[in-house]
Amino acid sequence: MKNVSLCIDIAFCAIVLPAMAIIFPVERWFHYFPWYVTTVGIWLYALYFANRLITVPMLFKHGKKRAGALALIVISFGITYYLSQITLYDPKPSVFDTGITRVLPNIQQYQQAVWSLFMIVEVFSFAVGLLTQANLQKSRRRAVEAERDRAEIELYKAQIKPHFMFNTLNSLYGLFLTHDGKALESLEKFISMMRYIHTASLRDHVPLADEADYISRYVELQSLRLNGMTAVTLDIDIRDNALPVPPMLLVTFVENCFKHGVSPIEKSDINISLKEKDGYLRFSTSNRIFPVKRIGEHMGIENCRRRLRLLYPDRHSLEIKDNGIRYDVKLNINLQP
Repeated sequence: MKNVSLCIDIAFCAIVLPAMAIIFPVERWFHYFPWYVTTVGIWLYALYFANRLITVPMLFKHGKKRAGALALIVISFGITYYLSQITLYDPKPSVFDTGITRVLPNIQQYQQAVWSLFMIVEVFSFAVGLLTQANLQKSRRRAVEAERDRAEIELYKAQIKPHFMFNTLNSLYGLFLTHDGKALESLEKFISMMRYIHTASLRDHVPLADEADYISRYVELQSLRLNGMTAVTLDIDIRDNALPVPPMLLVTFVENCFKHGVSPIEKSDINISLKEKDGYLRFSTSNRIFPVKRIGEHMGIENCRRRLRLLYPDRHSLEIKDNGIRYDVKLNINLQP
């Protein structure tokens, strides 16, 4: 926007104002009254930039600054009136006078020129100034909204980490409590995953391949504590491994499968699918529901909903079906910028 405003300023000062001025006999006036033409020219250019850089920005302020802007406008009219009242000559009346001079016989042509050019400068400078300030205000609002969204996303990311740790440590505790032989293997996988969480949480995006690998390790970790009653299917098909995705976004839905879809005495199945083609991510989970009440059980899903709305407001669709028997999630994201 700054470059556009600069181009408009140059165009007005170098083309528009001189083109408007040559409508009047400026060369003849400059020949006889160079000091007057030079003074008026300097005043018009100074007025243009004063309006653009001082008066118009002050109009967007409040209180004394806005009053100051109105005072500057009044002063500019006063200076222009003073310049127009300077007597250069007293032309003899002529019956052949035509045009504006004839319609306004008491106003000399140089006075008409001063007021005409003043109004052109005033209108043009205010139009450009108002447009510039409106765009600046819009940019500031966007910056504030972007900063607010970024802070909100960081909050959700910070909430996911302890939420995940609580649920995974709870699973590890169960393995060690029962002296399960898979406990040490599970602990090693958990430590490896925590390294990823620590590094990924410091970034806004990670490669899709890294997030998919993390989901695979998470499924392996959770599967270690399962008996033969639960069948887990994981299908990952990624074409572009480098596509950026928000860290720790999809795993929340995977975690939900193991939290509510596992029973030690009843048969169940968990199906997880992660596919990407041509920049479009298609993710789905499906599991049977075994009701269980846990602290913050809805926090992860709601965080994901909010993060998706903030990160991909017009580029995602999330469909969740819960009929009390099965819980199905379908998420589509256009990862192309």
